[in-house]
Amino acid sequence: MSMPKPLSLEQSSINQLRTEPVKKQGHLVDGNRVAASNDALMEVISPIDGQVITHIANGTASDMDQAIANARTAFDDGRWSRMPPASRKSVLYRLADLIEAEALALSVLGVRDNGTEINMAFKAEAGSAAGTFRYYAEAIDKMYGQVAPTADSVLGLIHHEPVGVVGAIVPWNFPLMIGAWKLAPALAVGNSVVLKPPETASLSLLRLGELALEAGLPPGVLNIITGEGAVVGQALGLSPLVDALVFTGSGATGRRLLTYAAESNLKRVFLELGGKSPNVVFADAPDLEKAAKVSAAAIFRNSGQVCIAGSRLLVEASIHDDFVDALCRATEAFRVGDPLELATDIGAINNANQLAMNLQSVRNAEAEGAKTRLGGQQLHESSGGYYMAPTVVTDVRPHHALARQEVFGPVLAVTAFNSEDEAIQLANDSELGLAAGVWTSNLSRAHQMVRNIHAGVVHVNTYGGAENSVPLGGVQQSGNGHDKSLHAIGKYTNLKTAWIQL
Repeated sequence: MSMPKPLSLEQSSINQLRTEPVKKQGHLVDGNRVAASNDALMEVISPIDGQVITHIANGTASDMDQAIANARTAFDDGRWSRMPPASRKSVLYRLADLIEAEALALSVLGVRDNGTEINMAFKAEAGSAAGTFRYYAEAIDKMYGQVAPTADSVLGLIHHEPVGVVGAIVPWNFPLMIGAWKLAPALAVGNSVVLKPPETASLSLLRLGELALEAGLPPGVLNIITGEGAVVGQALGLSPLVDALVFTGSGATGRRLLTYAAESNLKRVFLELGGKSPNVVFADAPDLEKAAKVSAAAIFRNSGQVCIAGSRLLVEASIHDDFVDALCRATEAFRVGDPLELATDIGAINNANQLAMNLQSVRNAEAEGAKTRLGGQQLHESSGGYYMAPTVVTDVRPHHALARQEVFGPVLAVTAFNSEDEAIQLANDSELGLAAGVWTSNLSRAHQMVRNIHAGVVHVNTYGGAENSVPLGGVQQSGNGHDKSLHAIGKYTNLKTAWIQL
């Protein structure tokens, strides 16, 4: 199999791609590009400058139903589901190679669509997606069934079978990366997939669908329907032909998907619903300056539009003022601006509505008595794009909305604590539980914090950067589905027992 190639960026190459016309995009159904059944279109507005760069199909419920029917036919006739594992492995490896070959073009296209700074997008979108498809391709022919311990007169076999048709709905912050987290394991074990991309970031996923066909994925195995969640997303959730539904996004939408499953065929539903993640800094952190820089990146990268963002900073009172000073210095060094410039550290907010909500969250925090230490305002308004200054808000109390509600923007809530017990209490004072961070030199304390914080991922003396070898998922109202690692495969398979009398 091919080995990954090193990826690199050059501003001149980015500049050549940023102005390329983007053709009107239809759905991808049964291997063909098709318009919406009513010919309706949606504008694709770039958050870089607020300009329309193309149009995509605004799908109908019947469009989604047709895509699901094609996926069901593709699964039932075995064109992919009964293909030998080694053959599926070769297809996914070729897809990884094609993603890597187009890494820059895919990344620039995605940035024009969703606003992520190009340095991050290049690694976290195209680079990560290629790695994810390779990871699950490599796993395909290494997944075994089991022989159960039984009496000599009986043979008990446990088979792992693909679940059937998988519906996948992904968000706009990292559509290619999160799309790969769901598509790669679902396809690896032989399922067919119907993908619903985010309304405001569909372009890179539509291109991924074309690359999958080029790699040899049979038509109908991956179908992509664009449009509004209230229309095509609802149709996907309600379809009796869909066997499993995987989703990353808001809690409100996740609840609706559970309702759709209950109202239809009780399809299994796996949800990753974001977080309000605590990042806990003790006075004995091994390097407070490094902790400040990493903590700033943990909330402000991709303009805070990261599900695991360390959006609640809990700082031991004895170092609170000095640490906040260091964090603000690190934050002020970030350059906010055009996400297709390599010198930019923080790109654009994805859309105008999200920018407005982010700004309002700061005003609400001030009304509750918190203090805006840094930022809080819109930037580069004359560009027509959607930019916001990285914002540090101090004196945030546990009952404040900013301590409890996910903003999904570059807004950091800072709260002081006086003891380890108080830090744990503050960290767990949330209905969410996706991620957390702990900074300490005390090994015992680190293990105690990992054990006691209610979160699916706890970082120690770092934040972010976990690889495909470990799962990502949350507890409580952050959801019930894990992406990444071999643990993710269970979502996409059924267990079947064969009980054989000898």
